[in-house]
Amino acid sequence: MENFVVSARKYRPQLFDSVVGQSHITTTLKNAIRTNHLAQAFLFCGPRGVGKTTCARILAKTINCQNLTAEAEACGECESCISFQNNASFNIHELDAASNNSVDDIRNLIDQVRYPPQSGKFKIYIIDEVHMLSTSAFNAFLKTLEEPPSYAIFILATTEKHKILPTILSRCQIFDFNRIQIQDMAEHLSEIARNEGISAEADALELIAQKADGGLRDALSMFDLNVTFSKDNVLKYANVLENLHILDYDYYFRMTDALLSGNQSEVLIMFDEILKKGFDGHQFIVGLLEHFRNLMVCKDPVTVTLLQVSASVQQKYVLQSAHAPYSFLMSGLSIGSNCDLNYKAAKNQKLHVEICLLKLAHIPQVLNLANLPAVEGSEGKKSDAPEPSVVAKEEKTQAIPAVPVTVQASQPVIPAIPKHSRLKSTSLATAPVAPKNQTENVVNEPIVQMNRAFTLENLKIYWNLFIEDLQKRQKFSEYVILNRDFKLDGTTIKLAVDNDIQIDLLQQALRSELLHFLRKELQNSTIHLEVKVAEQETTKMIYTQAEKFRFLADKNPAMHDLRNTLGLDYDY
Repeated sequence: MENFVVSARKYRPQLFDSVVGQSHITTTLKNAIRTNHLAQAFLFCGPRGVGKTTCARILAKTINCQNLTAEAEACGECESCISFQNNASFNIHELDAASNNSVDDIRNLIDQVRYPPQSGKFKIYIIDEVHMLSTSAFNAFLKTLEEPPSYAIFILATTEKHKILPTILSRCQIFDFNRIQIQDMAEHLSEIARNEGISAEADALELIAQKADGGLRDALSMFDLNVTFSKDNVLKYANVLENLHILDYDYYFRMTDALLSGNQSEVLIMFDEILKKGFDGHQFIVGLLEHFRNLMVCKDPVTVTLLQVSASVQQKYVLQSAHAPYSFLMSGLSIGSNCDLNYKAAKNQKLHVEICLLKLAHIPQVLNLANLPAVEGSEGKKSDAPEPSVVAKEEKTQAIPAVPVTVQASQPVIPAIPKHSRLKSTSLATAPVAPKNQTENVVNEPIVQMNRAFTLENLKIYWNLFIEDLQKRQKFSEYVILNRDFKLDGTTIKLAVDNDIQIDLLQQALRSELLHFLRKELQNSTIHLEVKVAEQETTKMIYTQAEKFRFLADKNPAMHDLRNTLGLDYDY
């Protein structure tokens, strides 16, 4: 039986041109070789599986090649190249710093540097995972690294550049390797599949490339695994999904559709189906957040190119993003991020995710309520909510009397409001705003200021009608706040609430709905509302015996005579 060689070794690049996704590195190295501007020390850093050690070996082979090509590539036929390919070169030494990280190991390397090469121009020392060297080993290596013999070249490779001493970094020419792009990786896998006689779907190869997260070695390992798993050397998208245990895009598209429609039952059933397939709830939430992010990216045609998916999946994202409001996606990302952060701390993790999904399914209803018109028209039809051109920030300030406003041609105008110091009371007064046009050909008539007089009894009648409507709409919090006595000072309604939270809730939930209703029914546009926190009497608590005696003596002064007659004192 022929020994199987994994694709990561079998298809390891032997020339600079065959390195995938690192053209900025290979071009610089070839130019350095061509112009004979080689540094004495190189540092290759970047994520795992992107070609650091591979480029180090190609560089070591190329600079000792006896017959360089015009493109500064190794010929592969000279004695130096053949000995390198057979692992018999005496001029190239590799050291694994993960297992040889002591001072003695570095001293042995320095002793070897003293001897010139037996053949060729250079002796190359490749130190992999160099960040694993101890501090003492780094210090012992400094002098040799800074002033090596003319024939010695050091190539250091690491995945964690931040762990290397700055004194080492300053003596090296640093090359930062990029994560390999999904498209480049998928094309490389497709080429390998053709060479191996394997039929592979494009979506399957792109899925492997996405799962590899920028590392080509990981992608090749997963490619070999799926080829072994497949039948008749055919890689199918469905089989790769099952073998790599990846949640399909369709689940996220279906889940988002259910959330946008507010179908809570379907959302919970779909999540239960995902769990039964063996997927982790945390993995699902992270994927859903990534899905929301992709939908936001598709909102702008300029950023659609940031999606690293196939063309068919990209089209699905574009279509769904057209139906997903921006506010829904932003709120969903916020809620989902909190679920992601608190997932591991949750005792019941399934319930934790289900609560998150129910909140997400409730977002469309909240957005719809925020956009509903506040008051019904005279013919039973609801008028459109005003759309002011300027949204002023609401502050807890003193009441500001309403200002007469005349609006023409359906262009809402809001009068400037002077800034006041922050107090405990607040004003919910808003200027009347012209409604939107029902058709493009109709021009609204100017709004006339109304100042019809009214009494407190008339006001209470419509006030009670409004809070009864709140109770029917099951807005119980707002009902409790408004279901209390109030005072009328001219056209100013003075309402005292229990705390600042009720003031904030009244502003957020009702805003101008109450004032709009009262002004319309009482035909007086100067009505405004002043809300403040009612002052509560604080009762001093009685703790000590002396305080208890004084409290009782205030009610019965004869206790002082009793105490003096009997010569009593407090029991401390």
